[in-house]
Order: sequence, then structure tokens, then C-alpha cells
Amino acid sequence: MGATTTGLLQAGLLIGLLAACHVPLGRLLHSTATGERDLRAERAIYRAIGVDPRREQSWRHYLLAVLAFSLAGVLVLYALLRLQQFLPLGLGRAGFDPTGAFNTAISFVTNTNWQWYSGDSAAGHLVQMAGLAVQNFVSAATGIAVAFALVRGFARTRADEIGNFWVDLTRITLRVLLPLAVLVTLLFVAGGAIQNLAAPHLVDALGGDTQTIPGGPVASQEAIKQLGTNGGGFFNANASHPFENPNPATNLLSMWAMLVIPFSLPYAFGRMVGDRRQGLAIVGVQATLWLTSVVVITASEVTGRDAAPATAGAAMEGKEQRFGEWASALYAASTTGTSTGAVNSMHDSFTAAGGGMAMLNMMLGEVSPGGVGTGLYGILMLAVLTVFIGGLMVGRTPEYLGKKIGQREITLVALAILAMPFALLVGASIAISTSSGLGSLTNSGSHGLSEMLYGFASAANNNGSAFAGLSAGTPLLNIALGLAMLIGRFLPIACTLGLAGALARQQKIPVSAGTLPTHGPLFVGMVTAIVLIVAGLTFFPALSLGPIAEALS
Repeated sequence: MGATTTGLLQAGLLIGLLAACHVPLGRLLHSTATGERDLRAERAIYRAIGVDPRREQSWRHYLLAVLAFSLAGVLVLYALLRLQQFLPLGLGRAGFDPTGAFNTAISFVTNTNWQWYSGDSAAGHLVQMAGLAVQNFVSAATGIAVAFALVRGFARTRADEIGNFWVDLTRITLRVLLPLAVLVTLLFVAGGAIQNLAAPHLVDALGGDTQTIPGGPVASQEAIKQLGTNGGGFFNANASHPFENPNPATNLLSMWAMLVIPFSLPYAFGRMVGDRRQGLAIVGVQATLWLTSVVVITASEVTGRDAAPATAGAAMEGKEQRFGEWASALYAASTTGTSTGAVNSMHDSFTAAGGGMAMLNMMLGEVSPGGVGTGLYGILMLAVLTVFIGGLMVGRTPEYLGKKIGQREITLVALAILAMPFALLVGASIAISTSSGLGSLTNSGSHGLSEMLYGFASAANNNGSAFAGLSAGTPLLNIALGLAMLIGRFLPIACTLGLAGALARQQKIPVSAGTLPTHGPLFVGMVTAIVLIVAGLTFFPALSLGPIAEALS
């Protein structure tokens, strides 16, 4: 069977698996957001933290809960990283330096999982499990909780409350993420991924030398890193390491895991607002953008003839022989289209067009389909912008799902959309203007600029992948990228919850002859166009100096 046939079959199987899970997982997410009964374990948690599950919060209190919980996560994880050498299962590894611990703590709390360090040589088992893996669960649950809160804003009328963050966080973790993580962990172990608490040990190699064989709870962390669109690798080679991603079957499982929740959340959205067609329209936009990205990256890597393929003799530089070009391109489109950041190949070695498309995926705001929760509330923000522009074009007050889009609403949307470009462009400009920033680049010219742009695009979008040519473990980049992660995560969350509160207080407007239909192909096309136009107007000058210039040269 040829590489093309195999690649097409793999892509088709992935799409089929996602389609099969769309409704059942969407129903689970809907019941998690709207159910009134609590599980026994949930009630025990509520009692332990002193939460009344029947008492809902205003958007301000919801936001304060999100910020307080995230701050506590940063402080606890920072302490674990700094004190690692004194902890059990530390494997004798030193604590992280202050700026490195700052960057890593923010990275995992913001669902970015950017790693300036080598995971298999820097982090002990306790830090991996009690620090990083825990944040993989709760940072993902936080993103879904914020998405639920925004959808409640659309669904409710004359209400001051948008839910209870502590209830949402607990339910999402226990009902959705934990069961799925157990299932995927077992599948990874069955596929050959390792799962133990063994310390690294030396073995005699055939040539008479010794080789270090690492161990650790890899499969369990691999499962939640993909399901939660986190992406941080247990090993430095991430999903190209055979202990993390042993074969094409686990590679397919990885891609399914990172895409399944983002592609299922629109079903829950449609059910919550009482019109499943709205959910289909949103998933239609996300699928269109994702499929376009898959086609562009695959075509670039299979047929590309620029610097990397010319050097290697084929476009296999930086790619695993176990997966090849097709599976590497499909993985790259999926990991940058979500906020996962896991990699089974080195994006720095992609063709200029392929690497540029991966970068553009993040610059779209990661709505194709985006991270768990973040993708849904990101695309809903762009849908609101679309109806606002559409309303201006026909001289009618914009409305979406029966809610008017006025000055307050569009201001919050604009701030949310501009947060990521601000963190990306300002951060990259400052970094590349310093000797320390320039010294972190392996390459010069347009490819060097692409490395820096990609790094800040990854941080500002809470993705976590990188062009391998960027040496990011310097104090300057640790701090700058950490700040970009904070801005890219929490400013949109604040605007999203503010929008949820403003919408929830409104009375629904009945549908009339002048109402723009938001559930058909026309609206899907309009939202897709707005996504591309916003990204193009914002990033074309930077892209033209980076990957576009490299491709044309």
C-alpha cells in the first residue's frame, strides 16, 4: 500500500472516529453543564472546600474564582519545581531556577505546557504527577468551564448568574476528563507506552557502551496531555519518542484524543441554546479550517522542494520514519489547530509553507477547532463579531441567538480578540530587538524571524509547540513568554465572562424577517471569512517577513 493511500485512509479513519463520538460525547458534556444531580464524590468535594453547589455566581465572582484557583495553582507548582531535590521520587534532580520555574508554572496552569527544558532529565516523577499532570486536568477543566459559562449567557434571560465555577470544575474533571483519561491510558499501555515509577537505569549496549533507559508514568500523562489539549511531553522528543508514542496506532489515538472534545463541545452548545443547528454551524467552521490546514500542510510536505527537502533529499528531515510525511502533517495540523502543542515531528524542519501554515493555525486564535473550551468560546467571540459586521452592512441592530450585540458586547469581543496579537507581536518585537533574544536563535534571516514568531504565537495562544531552533531557556524568554501566556489566557477569559454576564441579563429578541440566520452554510462561510480576515489583517506583515519570504526565496 502506497504512502498516499495509507495517509488518506488514516485521515479518513480519524474523521470517522471523531464523527462517531460527536453526539455521545456532546451529550455527556451537555449533561455535565446542565445536570442538577451531583455524584457522591462531587458532594464530598463540595463539603471539603465549603461550596454550596446550588448557589450560582455572577460573572465577576466566577472570574474571581477562576483567577484565585489559577493563582493557587501557579504558587503550588512553582514551589514543587523549586523544591524538587527535597521531594520523594525526585530522582536526584535539582530544583528549577527561579525564571525557569516561573515560566513552567505559568505554562502548565495556562494550559500551554511550553517546555524550555528536557522533561526526561529535568523533572522527577512526583513533579510530573502531582504538579504537571494535575494541571493538565484542571487547566483543561477551567477552559471548558468558561465555555459553559458563556453558553449559559446566551441561553439565559434576565439572569445575573452564569453558573458556579467550583461545580463546573469538579464535574468536568470527574465526569469527562478522568474517565476518558483512564480509557486512553489503558489504550496507550496496550499500544506499548510505558507506565511505571522506575528510575532511569543503565544497560550495556551492543557496541560495549552503556545507555540510559528512562522510566516513569508516561502513558497516564500522555493521555491527559492530549485529551486536555496540553501537549507537554514526558520526554524531550515528545510524541516522536517511542516510549510516548510507540506506533501508528498510538499516533492515531493521540490525534483523536486532542480533537475529540473540541469537536464535540459544539453539540453541547447547540443543545444548551435550544437549537442543534447552531452547534452544527460552529463545528462546520472549525472543520473547514482544520481540513484546509491538513490539506495545505500535507501538500507542502509531500511535494515541497525548498531548503529542508533539498538538504535531506526528501521532506523527511525532522520526521519519524515510523510515521512518515502524511502522519506528521496530519499531526502538525491537529496539534496547532488545537492548543495542544504535542509534536511527533520537528516543525522547524517543515517546508516554509508547511511550517507557516502550522504557525497560521495558532494565529487564527486556535479555533480550528481550538483547545478544550477555549476553542468554543473563541469561535463564539468571532461569531459575535460576524453578526456585528453583518448588522452594520444591512443597517440593522446586530443580534446573535436572540441577544443584541451593542457597544459593551462588541468592546469585550474586540479586547478578547486583540489580546493574543498584542502578546504575540509586542513580545516577539521586544525579544528579537535584544542581544539575548537574537542569541537564542539558531538561524538568521527570515527563518530566524519565523522561529521567534512561532515561539510567541505558541505562548500567546497557549499552544506549547515550538520551532526547535529557538533556545528558549534564557531568563529573558522565560519571563517574556510567561507574560505572553498570562495575557493570552486570562484577558480573553475575563472578556468572555464579562460578555456572558452582559448576555445573561438581556431579554431574548424574537426572530423576525430581518434576523440574520446563524445556522446555515452562508453563516458558516461568513464566520470562516472573518476568522481569515482578522488573522490576515493582523499578521500578514509579520508573516511576509518570515515564512512567506522564506517560501518565495
